[in-house]
Amino acid sequence: MKSPLCLILTLSALAASSFAEDDWPQGAGRSGDLATTNPAATEWSVVRDRNISWKITLPETGQNTPVVAEGKVFFSTLKPVEEDSALGKDIIAWCVDAESGEILWQRTIEGTHPLRLSGCFSDSSSPPAVCDGERVIFTNASGGIACFDLKGNVVWSKETLSAGRTLPFLDDGKFVFTRQLYPPGPDGIFPHDYADSPKEKWTQLEALKVETGEVVWTSDCGVNMGCVILPQTLSDGRKVAMVGRGGGHGPPEKPDGVSLVDLKDGSTIWTLPLEGFMATMSYRITENDIAPIFHDDEHLCLDALTGKILSRSSIIEHVPVRRYVEGKRTSERLSLPAPKKKRMITQGSNLLVGKWHYFRSYTRPWLGRVNLENGDVEYLELPLQLSRKESAEDSLLWFTEPSNKKDTRLEAQTVTPNDMKNSRGFVVFGDKRSQGSGWGHIASPSPTVAGDHLYLPVMNGTVYVLDWTAETLDESAIVAINDLGPAGRSYTRASLSFADGCIFAHTIRELVCIR
Repeated sequence: MKSPLCLILTLSALAASSFAEDDWPQGAGRSGDLATTNPAATEWSVVRDRNISWKITLPETGQNTPVVAEGKVFFSTLKPVEEDSALGKDIIAWCVDAESGEILWQRTIEGTHPLRLSGCFSDSSSPPAVCDGERVIFTNASGGIACFDLKGNVVWSKETLSAGRTLPFLDDGKFVFTRQLYPPGPDGIFPHDYADSPKEKWTQLEALKVETGEVVWTSDCGVNMGCVILPQTLSDGRKVAMVGRGGGHGPPEKPDGVSLVDLKDGSTIWTLPLEGFMATMSYRITENDIAPIFHDDEHLCLDALTGKILSRSSIIEHVPVRRYVEGKRTSERLSLPAPKKKRMITQGSNLLVGKWHYFRSYTRPWLGRVNLENGDVEYLELPLQLSRKESAEDSLLWFTEPSNKKDTRLEAQTVTPNDMKNSRGFVVFGDKRSQGSGWGHIASPSPTVAGDHLYLPVMNGTVYVLDWTAETLDESAIVAINDLGPAGRSYTRASLSFADGCIFAHTIRELVCIR
């Protein structure tokens, strides 16, 4: 096993921005690294109303991360339905008071191409808003972008398709998002028909002027629709974003692999082809210009200045695992089964913080991490789900090893299924996998960090809080396991955001402020 040179890392890869220190003005946070140095609550319960500052019952499903700026929370839901529904295309933009939860205004943003409601990978409401302190921009993945002032007046709007899993961000007066040209089918699913499409139909990064919505640039290289793209700054001061290509549903962008994009003009700085690459992850660069990624069954460290591979480590062969077996914790060295289609991490579940690159295993409910200083890999088994009631002992549901050792279907595990009903009792989903545990073949909410703690929400509404600084990844690193509501009724695909000492969560039924 080869290892990268010893690295000294910090939480933030970006220079200080103009955002207020306690704001979370875009999906990836103030500094674009999904983290804040300020601490937040580590224990709470929506079920038991413990450490809950306020909550709003929402009329319809939605799944974007709440954005907090200028004392306001911005998020979106789908337009309310009046019967059980599988598809939706119009969203409602919300602005509420961050201190009280009072609704300040709502606006409708229409879409053109319906997507599956409450999808386990994304839906029309998935992209978070972006606020620059004067304006807020909402993205409807079904085909609309709208910019408002902070009082809700329209500044500009345009019909544009975007990837559902895009995390739009601001860069020097530009709104940067993942633009998509080919639409979903009438069933809300992206078909395989576009695999050989020319560059003119590729998904690409695009930058718009915040003031007008005018296109500033479109990236030279293509981008996979499942990439979690974050703004970064190299040691020489250049502002960049790393992007990937390759994944399911026959994406046309070529070649499979990763590229570095210059945020000044969208040009490609370098490209590293990687055959069979699964691009559906988040991309960070350290202050030492190291870019870590996952490829097949390996963890690679790249030179962010050149795109050259510096080191590689196996994440499945003879790895140490702290497991939960028959009610007891055990330490073992195991080799994981290799899944089909080169998927080894849960999509979107990775996060670089400090010297560790955290991720969730695709084949088991294990939280893993790679030490960038020496390439060492560790895993810790987590319970599949927390089931909590108002006046009963907590129940943790654990993974059961399948009789067929080659079975990698985590979604087949027995948990309390998500009922996928909105707050008004209508069933609002179009993919049966949304009823699962939130482990396995889904797109995870990105983990986020507040102070020394890693917040790991899963789709079933369970949130694990861990000490990301722990020298050993074992059960002592677990600080708390919390709920976002009753088991089966707190489906979420939103990351947690932080502002002014509060945590903000968005579920199928509620917006919650935790303090």
